[in-house]
Amino acid sequence: MNVQVLFHDSCFDGAASAAVFTRFYRERVRPDATFTYRGLSHQAGGAPIDAAVFSGDENVIVDFRYSQDPRLTWWFDHHVSAFQQPGDEAHFRADTSGHKFHDAHRKSCTCYLADVARERFGWDPSPMAELLHWAEIIDGALFPNPEMAVALEEPALRIMTVLEANKDPALIPQVIARMQTESLASIAASPLIAGPLAPLLERHRGHIDLVRSKARYDKGVVSFDLADEGVDSLNKFIAYALYPEARYTLWVGQGPSRAKVSLGSNPWRPQERRHDLAAIASRYGGGGHPVVSAISFKAGDIARARSAYLEILSELSG
Repeated sequence: MNVQVLFHDSCFDGAASAAVFTRFYRERVRPDATFTYRGLSHQAGGAPIDAAVFSGDENVIVDFRYSQDPRLTWWFDHHVSAFQQPGDEAHFRADTSGHKFHDAHRKSCTCYLADVARERFGWDPSPMAELLHWAEIIDGALFPNPEMAVALEEPALRIMTVLEANKDPALIPQVIARMQTESLASIAASPLIAGPLAPLLERHRGHIDLVRSKARYDKGVVSFDLADEGVDSLNKFIAYALYPEARYTLWVGQGPSRAKVSLGSNPWRPQERRHDLAAIASRYGGGGHPVVSAISFKAGDIARARSAYLEILSELSG
C-alpha cells in the first residue's frame, strides 16, 4: 500500500501536517504502508490541482485546497479559501467517506489534523507535542512579539526558514520523515537544515535592510515593491518589527518561477483589521486566511502583479 501525501509546499505547517498524518496512519490505519511525499503550490489564477499528482493507492492532501478527484481519499485543511473550483464545497459536503475534514477557524492544520485523529480515530498525538506546539505558533502567528519571529533563534524557526526558501523537492520529504520521531533541535542542527540555513540567514539580514529602505508607511499600511530586487519570499514579520503600529503589510515581488503579492495583518493588533484578506486575494486567484493571504502570477507577469498590488493598496488604505 503506497500512500501519496500531498502537502502545502515550502511551509512549516504543511510539512508538519504531513508528518502527523504519516504517524497517525501507520499507528491507526496500516502499519505496513509506504509513503511518498509531494509539495503543492498555488498556481497563477487559482488553477486546479494537477490530476497527475494522485498516483498512490491512497492519496492524501494536507494543508492545501480541496480537489474533487475521485482518487483523493483523505483531506485535511484549515484555509478559508479551500474551495476554489466550482462545485468544490458541494462535493466536499456530499462526501461520505469520513476521511475529509475542514475547519477554517483552526490556526494550524497540524493541530487540527491531530485533534481529528485523536477524536475520530483514537490516535494519541502526545509524542509529537513539540511539533504541534510550534506549528500552532508559526501558522497562527502566536509569537509574543515580532522581534522573536524575526530573530530566528528557535530551532523551529530555523527549520521554517529553510522550508520557506527551499527549491529542492527532495529536502522537505526528508524533513517530514525526521519530524515524525526527532526533536526540532536535532533536525535544526543536522546538515539537512544547518547547511542551507547559513546563507539564508545572511539573505534574511539583507531582506531586513531592503524592507527598511523600500517600505512606505501610510494610513496604517506598510507597503513595498521588491520585484526589481528579485525577491519573492521573505520573513513576513519584518515589517511589523520595523513598524509595530502598522495595521497591514502589502508587498509585491518576483522570482524565477512566479510574481507574487503578499497581504498580511498585524497579529499584535488584531482589533484593527477591517478587511478579509483571503477574500481580497481570491479576486485575483489567490487565497489563504482572512488575516494573511497571497496571490501568485506567472513568471514574468510582474505588470499584472503590480497592478493588483496598487489596487489592493488603495483598498487597504481607504
